[in-house]
Amino acid sequence: MQAKKRYLISLLTGAFLVLLFYFGGGVPGPAATGSRSRHGYSRPEQPWPHFSDPLQHLSPWDHSDTEEYNVHISPRQKRDVNSSVYKGKRCRMQSCFDFSLCQRNGFKVYVYPQQKGEKISESYQNILSTVEGSRFYTSDPGQACLFVLSLDTLDRDQLSPQYVHNLKTKVQSLPLWNNGRNHLIFNLYSGTWPDYTEDLGFDIGQAMLAKASISTENFRPNFDVSIPLFSKEHPRTGGDRGYLKYNTIPPFRKYMLVFKGKRYLTGIGSDARNALYHVHNAEDVVLLTTCKHGKDWQKHKDARCDKDNAEYDKYDYREMLHNSTFCLVPRGRRLGSFRFLEALQAACVPVMLSNGWELPFSEVIDWNTAAVIGDERLLLQIPSTVHSIHQDKILALRQQTQFLWEAYFSSVEKIVLTTLEIIQDRVLQQTSRSNLMWNSHPGGLFTLPQYSSYLGDFPFFYSKLGIKPNPKFTAVIHAVTPLVSQSQPILKLLVSVARSQYCAQIIVLWNCDKPLPAKHRWPATSVPIIVIEGENKVMSSRFQPYDSIISDAVLSLDEDTVLSTTEVDFAFTVWQSFPERIVGYPARSHFWDNNKERWGYTSKWTNDYSMVLTGAAIYHRYYHFLYTNFLPNSLKSMVDQLANCEDILMNFLVSAVTKLPPIKVTQKKHLSRSSRWADPDHFAQRQTCMNKFASWFGGMPLVHSQMRLDPVLFKDQVSILRKKYREIERL
Repeated sequence: MQAKKRYLISLLTGAFLVLLFYFGGGVPGPAATGSRSRHGYSRPEQPWPHFSDPLQHLSPWDHSDTEEYNVHISPRQKRDVNSSVYKGKRCRMQSCFDFSLCQRNGFKVYVYPQQKGEKISESYQNILSTVEGSRFYTSDPGQACLFVLSLDTLDRDQLSPQYVHNLKTKVQSLPLWNNGRNHLIFNLYSGTWPDYTEDLGFDIGQAMLAKASISTENFRPNFDVSIPLFSKEHPRTGGDRGYLKYNTIPPFRKYMLVFKGKRYLTGIGSDARNALYHVHNAEDVVLLTTCKHGKDWQKHKDARCDKDNAEYDKYDYREMLHNSTFCLVPRGRRLGSFRFLEALQAACVPVMLSNGWELPFSEVIDWNTAAVIGDERLLLQIPSTVHSIHQDKILALRQQTQFLWEAYFSSVEKIVLTTLEIIQDRVLQQTSRSNLMWNSHPGGLFTLPQYSSYLGDFPFFYSKLGIKPNPKFTAVIHAVTPLVSQSQPILKLLVSVARSQYCAQIIVLWNCDKPLPAKHRWPATSVPIIVIEGENKVMSSRFQPYDSIISDAVLSLDEDTVLSTTEVDFAFTVWQSFPERIVGYPARSHFWDNNKERWGYTSKWTNDYSMVLTGAAIYHRYYHFLYTNFLPNSLKSMVDQLANCEDILMNFLVSAVTKLPPIKVTQKKHLSRSSRWADPDHFAQRQTCMNKFASWFGGMPLVHSQMRLDPVLFKDQVSILRKKYREIERL
């Protein structure tokens, strides 16, 4: 009897479940697993990943599905927005870019001429000026691989005074538009109140976007470029260096986590910032918001506004920024925020809180090494997460923020050039940069893959690869006077250099107007002597990347330099420990002249220096390639016209790359027999060069140093037999 009852109950239960399923019921699927939060979304069962583990990609939040969005926009408007934003959604380099335009003349960029009467913002003018001043620029559209509009597309917010009207008609009328093919469009702001969509207000066709605040949903991988949101005050060139002046151990600051910014009471972007007060403790976690912005803020203020505003006014933002270990970067109305670049510069590790944001230059930058990628839905877990990060990891994160800031973000110029270099890597895939080149010093802008695809050919990666430079050097002697006597300094110099145990060969660069001397006029040496006629007989030709240079190290010499074999050997030995720097003998310095408000050049003997002249210096041969291919023709032409300053320009370049000073070896007063150093015109030209170069670099890259390297026991009162470089003391 009992068995029959159990059977009947089981049968009824099964029938009930079948009916429930038939009429729309169901069992929870995988998407419903985990605990349900009070906000209505599913909380994952797994804890937030450890800081060293990248977060799994989450489905981006689509604001078009929210009730608020649908209140403000009609179905017809919604269709129009989606058709505009997603048109060309499937574009990739292979389908929407004409590679044949780049095969004829390489990667060249054309900027449309500006139309009369067209307004253009200062920020966009800075972008255009950067492109026109770069080595990629061409004024001939027939040579161009990429086209940039002169129409200002940066601000596409219809409520903005910078908004350009009738852009759709203007773009379509461009003779080279071709539905946007091979075009690049820059944009910082898109959409307007209240929804702030990513619509630009015109059909971009097959054009690439270099866009701030772009979502992963609308970002077209390997086609668009995500750029950072920057203010109109962002410098065009140069830019301030990062604020991490020295490494503090342990790397903790006064605050652990800070934020100070607007709180939006309604509309898109309000959720994350409205919840920050839950985490704020006014001690090591200081997250401040204010609703005191906009004309009608008092009409919409909530119960927390007065208290939040009072707390907000107690703290100075700059003081917080420079004294915090982590800086929260929540989304604003748009996905991007000015707080991102501010945190990078301040060496405050960004904690990203903007779900669905394609981070700037994500195609090449590994943000896991410089930021903590958070999740808006896991806000309450952020304090415990940042507290759990080990101090060694914090130090590494802070150091990487400084590298990325100075390499790619400190100026409009660097942002634009990074964008162009990324696109060039796509076009010229056989010579594209590796991940290590982009994410380690000196960065992708100074590591040109056209020089080599092997990291070991660059002086910056020897320590990372565990290798050493070639143990020989090539001497390059710059000759400008005819060979008329066997007692000339150049012949004595040849003999001294050739005797060095580290010398592989000697190249004489003949920049003299007279014909080349006969072979028998040159002294017989144990190493080959190669005589090359300089290209156009100009000063810059001494830094050409000649194929004849077979060693990593180049010993650059003026024809009248006086050096002994021992001095050459010692300088090369020092260089082997510092292969990324200039190492040599004649030192000079720079200073700021307050009276004239300009940079000055001095050859006075002081305790510090910032340049080592290339009349007797050793450096890596890569700098020949960089000098020739990276620097603009305007600077090289100036050097050639003056027949002066090429050594200063090389020092500017190397210091800009390394952020380090050169290295001076053993003091020596009489290094050259030239009389040009006493010429006042020669000295005045070098003063002019200093300021011209500083202007192009956007600041002064030279770094002062007081370090001089001498041989062990140099000048010590011990037996000369105990010293390796004995002859140096006699000179």
